Amino acid sequence: MNTIKHIVVRYTGLVWAILKPLGAWGVFVIAGLDSAFFGLPLDPVVAGYVYQNRSKLLLYVFMASAGSAAGSILLYGLGYKGGQVLLERRISKRKFDQIRRSYDRHEFWALMFPSMVPPPFPFKLFALAAAAFEMNFWHFLAAIFAGRFVRFLILGLLVLRFGPGAVAITAAFAQKHLLALALAILAGIGLWLYIRFRRPSPSKRM
Repeated sequence: MNTIKHIVVRYTGLVWAILKPLGAWGVFVIAGLDSAFFGLPLDPVVAGYVYQNRSKLLLYVFMASAGSAAGSILLYGLGYKGGQVLLERRISKRKFDQIRRSYDRHEFWALMFPSMVPPPFPFKLFALAAAAFEMNFWHFLAAIFAGRFVRFLILGLLVLRFGPGAVAITAAFAQKHLLALALAILAGIGLWLYIRFRRPSPSKRM
């Protein structure tokens, strides 16, 4: 146990030694790599930056959000070029067309909400699907940025209140209630769509 703890401490020290000279750009780089490639410990990095310099909370939140959006450009390219083929192999053409029409009408919210949820939520699947359905590129980036900004802002505020341990709190909550979070996101999108597009009653039409 002490050996594992020693390895973790040394690894953390190595990461901070690399990131420290980069300043706020270190958050941007880690966030970009996290979105573009394999998952990296982004939340602990953001929490560590905020905890060490609380006055720059909004700067770190902004840089992490911008880095996540920038890193997702690779996902957009992959999904835009080959995502439709993958989806069409797994679902019927009728279902594919139905989902695509729905996504075309409500694309921003359908991507923003998943961007808000911390790991282990499968965010990259939603990003690939958005690109496969030919979501507008700038809307794609804006949705990810907005969702990530909300996520990291909440994390930063929790760090100010509880310290770096807030990362463990959010991770444990997300892992324990992953299904509930997914259902809540779908329910939220459905409620918004109902309110936004419900037909007025005959009396109101008069």
